Amino acid sequence: MAQIGRLLFESNMNSQREDVLSAIVPLLKLLSLTMIGLVLSRFEMIPRATFKLLSKLVFALFLPCLIFTHLGESITLENFIQWWFIPVNVVVSTLFGCLLGYVVVLICRPPPEFNRFTIIMTGFGNTGNLPLAIVSSVCHSSDNPFGPDCHRKGVAYVSFAQWVAVIFVYTLVYHMMEPPMEYYEIVQEGAEIQEEGTEDVSAPLLVEAEWPGIEDKETEHSKTPFIARVFNSISSLSSLPDMDSRDGAISRGNTPMSVTCFAGPNKVARKIKVVAEQTPIQHILQPPTIASLLAIVIGIVPHLKELVYGDDVPLAFVTDSLQIVAGATIPAVMLILGGMLAEGPNESTLGLRTTIGIIVARLLVLPLVGIGVVVLANKLNIVVAGDQMYMFVLFLQYTTPSAILLGAIASLRGYGVREASALLFWQHVLALASLSLYIVVYFKLMSFI
Repeated sequence: MAQIGRLLFESNMNSQREDVLSAIVPLLKLLSLTMIGLVLSRFEMIPRATFKLLSKLVFALFLPCLIFTHLGESITLENFIQWWFIPVNVVVSTLFGCLLGYVVVLICRPPPEFNRFTIIMTGFGNTGNLPLAIVSSVCHSSDNPFGPDCHRKGVAYVSFAQWVAVIFVYTLVYHMMEPPMEYYEIVQEGAEIQEEGTEDVSAPLLVEAEWPGIEDKETEHSKTPFIARVFNSISSLSSLPDMDSRDGAISRGNTPMSVTCFAGPNKVARKIKVVAEQTPIQHILQPPTIASLLAIVIGIVPHLKELVYGDDVPLAFVTDSLQIVAGATIPAVMLILGGMLAEGPNESTLGLRTTIGIIVARLLVLPLVGIGVVVLANKLNIVVAGDQMYMFVLFLQYTTPSAILLGAIASLRGYGVREASALLFWQHVLALASLSLYIVVYFKLMSFI
């Protein structure tokens, strides 16, 4: 009897050891690739310009090829409908993340100009390159728990969620990252608004990786509190911020500042139109998003799919070529991440307490919320029954660090550039530990669901 108990105990220990290894080894593979990039950059074996060029190749070629070949092959009209909760889960995870960010603001009390920044950096996670890398690394092992279609399905699920995050970033996040008006000096002549005490900062590689060529997207309003200025013109004088109590007061000269009073819904509509025109909605149609949309359209139309996807289809040579190119995506992404981390964190005025608060909320607390949401969704039969990769991708949407694309938006808006760079650096360094912990938890949890 004692021998049977000992055998059961040893069997259980071996099983637990295998579960832990199957969760951690994929991350160690990604860490190895990242370290190669870090060494190449740190010792200047590859110049910074080469990493920038590589990021452009990922953005414009490798990633679109990966998305097109895997998403289009996996999707049909039937599972297009079944997968509806994947993009919805991105919205849910963002809402809970923003709520946690607000709690961080209440508890940690960052400098007032970084209240919105704190909420944004806690709420919006990386739903693109990093989940793709994790899924690809997990599926690279022959004994992965997701079966032979692991990689194709995993990439398809992650890609299916990307368009929601992109829309969020280029609309909501773009305007939420607007520089706070009360920390700017408003000059009446020429209607110029400029930040006080701001030095020119060359954007680090960390904030350019997922939006190459960001410097070309800047407009005359990018680095100004545009919405605040537009909508203050329809408010009464009493609702304007009290600028006189600050160093950056309103320069009135000898002429009183003119204020346009509220003039009805037509004026509000005109203001909304002005803001909409300054929203960079055109940037949503970037190569990865176009690849996603094209793959979805071809995938759900059977006659088109029969031409493009499959072994004996007329255009099989094209998809095979794209698949060869797509194979470079994950190594390139991790090499770029290593190059970014080699630059180290920038100086930040966010404060240590707030930085720790954001990291804890994003990497440790939000995944617990995600477990509750996904388990509840499973009980309500919202998720695809019996598809563990589907659930794993849902879990990952709550587990990744803040989106690197937020650093690009910060650079574009001139708001919290150093803070975003420093925070993204520390989050991605510490994410190795948090991801290892939660992937073990997810693997265990999925065996019981």
